[in-house]
Amino acid sequence: MLIDCSLRGAVAAGVGLGSIAVLVMAEWISSPYPDSGPGGALHVVAGLWLLAHGTELTRPDTLSGVPAPVGVVPLLLSVLPIWLLYRAARDCLEPAEDRSAESVRGGLWAVAGGYLLVAGVAVLYDADGPLAAGPLSAALHLPVVVAGAAGAGAWTAAGRPRGPLPGWVPGDVWDAARAAAVGVAVLVGGGALLVGGALVWHAGAAQSAFPQLTGVWSGRFAVLLLALALVPNAAVWAAAYALGPGFSLGAGAAASPFAVTTNPALPHFPLLAAVPAEGRGTWLGWAVALVPLVAGAAVGWFSVRTEHDRGLRDTAAVAALAAVGCGAGAGLLAALAGGPLGTGGLAEFGPVWWSTGAAALAWTAGVGVPLALGLRWWRFVRGTKEVAAGGETEEREHRWRALKEASGGLMVLFPPKPVADPEPLIPALEPIPAAPVTAPVVEPVQEPKPETELKPETELKPEPEPEAASPTPGPAEAEPPPTGTGEQAEPGPAQDPPQP
Repeated sequence: MLIDCSLRGAVAAGVGLGSIAVLVMAEWISSPYPDSGPGGALHVVAGLWLLAHGTELTRPDTLSGVPAPVGVVPLLLSVLPIWLLYRAARDCLEPAEDRSAESVRGGLWAVAGGYLLVAGVAVLYDADGPLAAGPLSAALHLPVVVAGAAGAGAWTAAGRPRGPLPGWVPGDVWDAARAAAVGVAVLVGGGALLVGGALVWHAGAAQSAFPQLTGVWSGRFAVLLLALALVPNAAVWAAAYALGPGFSLGAGAAASPFAVTTNPALPHFPLLAAVPAEGRGTWLGWAVALVPLVAGAAVGWFSVRTEHDRGLRDTAAVAALAAVGCGAGAGLLAALAGGPLGTGGLAEFGPVWWSTGAAALAWTAGVGVPLALGLRWWRFVRGTKEVAAGGETEEREHRWRALKEASGGLMVLFPPKPVADPEPLIPALEPIPAAPVTAPVVEPVQEPKPETELKPETELKPEPEPEAASPTPGPAEAEPPPTGTGEQAEPGPAQDPPQP
């Protein structure tokens, strides 16, 4: 398992180096005047890969002869290597039936060790390159980045557990962390919108910066790739501008909503075209304060929108803790997004981390805490009215718990449930539907009729005489007996026919 995890870490580092090598070698091949051979291009690949991990580079060949540091890390360039290491640790440390906690920790160290082994080789290889990596800077930044990415992958593989937490950590830290993350996301997203709007407003200046830097299409494409890699940095700079402290543009130059002072040593770079014109702040510059206002409102809203119902004191504590987390996140991003780009006038570039973090803390605490308390009070009043009216809602028990907490223990823990009617001992029988009752028909009593004369049952009709077949007369047929007045006459004795 340890060998497999080490190989996964080394492969993740190699894939990150290879992805950067594809872009650099394509630019080197398409360049009409390459300064060096393929070895110089590979040294640039190693330097850029180390810069993506926060390592400060040094450019020894300058016009003044003084080595110039390069410490601004393109944040978009850092996404791919960190994601590869995160995936390697997550896939290697997936839970299994025969895996113990010691083996998981060993696998985590193996992944990090394999990655750092490749990083050490890259530092040694880039020592004499055009962008040499400082060994001290690499020793300080690489282990921190690798440990963070690999630890995040191991935490994801374990199912993102949330405990147990140390005793000194408040129990609502996860809700506060979620609200703080939302606040930081709103700040950076608002900064990205400001950068996009400013580039559209100064589109002509941004477009004219490309031919001023290089005259060939391969060089312009390289400048475009560098500008895209620095877009997250520009979003953080714009967020610092909206918060108030602004950012530095070199020695003696800065940009903030109050005033903008430019530096004549600034290069013509497309993203720098979004910097406002030099002078005092205008109403358009003050309008960017809407970004931290929205961020503070998001922190207050998500501090209340949780699964737990808290009192006013706990709600204020969660919102304040979220504001602290938002300030820490903004300060960290400001520290990562800035750095030196040279010596002299380019020694300080980007926002100051401590002032940006303090401003983010002040904005989110000043807006988020009162908003969270107002939302909590409104939910408390609404819950009181619903409980008084006997309304049944999904949050009825949570609101009743809040009422009990506010009352100081004078109320029961859960709301009293309505008492249902007692069930009868003998279950009631269902009624059988009765058949429709009709009134009896009374027939009238008939009086006996007087006896009448009997009529003959049948009346014999004479049969038709058959036609004579021959003139010889046949024997005479007896005629039916005559009928009397109601009684049938009995036939007499038969008589002989007369002789001829």
